[in-house]
Amino acid sequence: MVAALDNRIGTRRGFGGSALVSSAWERDAAAGFVEELFAAHHGEIYAYLIRMLRDPELAADLTQDAFIKAYRNYDTLEKPENARAWLYQIAHRVALDHIRRQKIVRFLPWTGESRGAAPSTERLVMDAHLSGDMQRALARIPERQRAAILLAEVHDLTGLELAAALGVSHVAARALLTRARESLRQALAAEREADAQAEAEAEARAARNRPTRGAR
Repeated sequence: MVAALDNRIGTRRGFGGSALVSSAWERDAAAGFVEELFAAHHGEIYAYLIRMLRDPELAADLTQDAFIKAYRNYDTLEKPENARAWLYQIAHRVALDHIRRQKIVRFLPWTGESRGAAPSTERLVMDAHLSGDMQRALARIPERQRAAILLAEVHDLTGLELAAALGVSHVAARALLTRARESLRQALAAEREADAQAEAEAEARAARNRPTRGAR
C-alpha cells in the first residue's frame, strides 16, 4: 500500500487544498498509520463504494483513491479514534464526486453485513447483479438519504460516526436518517404495490388467454 501511495501521489495538495505533509518523518508516520487503516477497513470501504457504484473494478480504484486521499490529508484527522468515520467521510466524498461527474446513482440490494465484515469479491459481484424491491426503492429516494441509509443500516456507523462521515452535526445526521427511513418505507411500499399490480395484470392476461372448458 505504501508503494502504491508513493507511486500514485502526483500533486502537492489534498482535500480542501490542505498541504501534503512535508517532512520525511511525517510522511513515514502518515504512511504507517494509513497502512494500518487499510488493513483494518479496506473491506468495508470497498463494500460501501461497490454498493454506491455497482461496479467492482471502479469501486476497487476509488477505494485506493480514498486511502490515497487519507494519506494526503493525514494531518486533518484530529483524533485517531475517529479514523473510521474519517475514512467513510473521504470515501463518501469520492463516491459522490464520481456520481455527480457521471450522473449515475445506482445502489445494490440490502445485504446487512455487520460492522467489520469484508465480503468476498465474488459475493459482491454476485450481489451487484441482483435486483429487487429494495434496490429500486433505494433508487427512488434522494442521494444524501440513500447514503445515510447505507452508512447507518448496512455499514453500521454510529450516530456520531454518521455525522462525521456526512460532514454534518449529530442532530442533522439523526434528522436526515429519520427522513431517509421514512422515504425508504414509502418507496418500498410503492415498489411492492407496483409488483402486486404487475402480478395481478399478468394473472389477468393469463386468464384471458386460457382456453375455456369445452373449447376446441
